[in-house]
Amino acid sequence: MSISLTPNQERFVQNKLQAGKYCSAEEILEIALRLLDEYDRSEAKWVEDVREKIDAAIEASKYTASIDGETFVNDILERFHQANQA
Repeated sequence: MSISLTPNQERFVQNKLQAGKYCSAEEILEIALRLLDEYDRSEAKWVEDVREKIDAAIEASKYTASIDGETFVNDILERFHQANQA
């Protein structure tokens, strides 16, 4: 596989190599790909966690009396105001 870098990307890699922390462009690419994989897994975990929280909230809402949006927002603003006064 052949990869083309933009001038900015190439400059970035060259700066890293000149700093002496990395031995080759391949090493830098390997680290970048490993971090990308870690990022993707972390993002997928975050999405899964949010979906579970949404499902739990939907389930809890089945047993909680509903309120109108204005009351909900006013309650949040009141709690925020009280927290800032403390």
